[in-house]
Amino acid sequence: MTGLHHDAVRTLDAWAVADPAQDRLRQDYLAHLAERPDGLWRECLPAHITASAVVVDPAGGRVLLTLHPKVGRWLQMGGHCEPGDATLAAAALREATEESGIPGLTLLADGGRPTPVKLDRHQVRCTGKDRPENTHLDVQYVAIAPAGARELISEESLDLRWFGYDELPGLTDGSVRTLVGLARTLT
Repeated sequence: MTGLHHDAVRTLDAWAVADPAQDRLRQDYLAHLAERPDGLWRECLPAHITASAVVVDPAGGRVLLTLHPKVGRWLQMGGHCEPGDATLAAAALREATEESGIPGLTLLADGGRPTPVKLDRHQVRCTGKDRPENTHLDVQYVAIAPAGARELISEESLDLRWFGYDELPGLTDGSVRTLVGLARTLT
């Protein structure tokens, strides 16, 4: 098992979740990792762990979302873990930085250690039409943008835009709305 696998187990095992539905997901993610040493990699089917972060500007009361080309909805930044990721938090921060173009993002931490704020299980087709749909077991964080941060769209997005917490676009699903609500409350 890799250091990333150990970190994922440690992170999920240590995360104190009050919500019973989120705790059931946490237990499911841990069971997945116990059964699958490759459970963090996109090649692991029918499910694998992913990492994401919603980028917020608390002082400006806004959130940065990306219009995802495959999904056609406004989402938080995120994606697959990569071999160079030492931790789940590092994977989420890397994805948020790559997709937002904002250097200097920091993840919301509890006791000095970045902590997930939400889990989300969803169906997706990762790559190519010949690949079957699979399940992303997403571990979600909150990334704080530095003052005056300016986004820079990447090739992974159709659009990248700041929205007020109360002005999320119609093409945003309930999971993203819940994540933004948590980010707003916690920052």
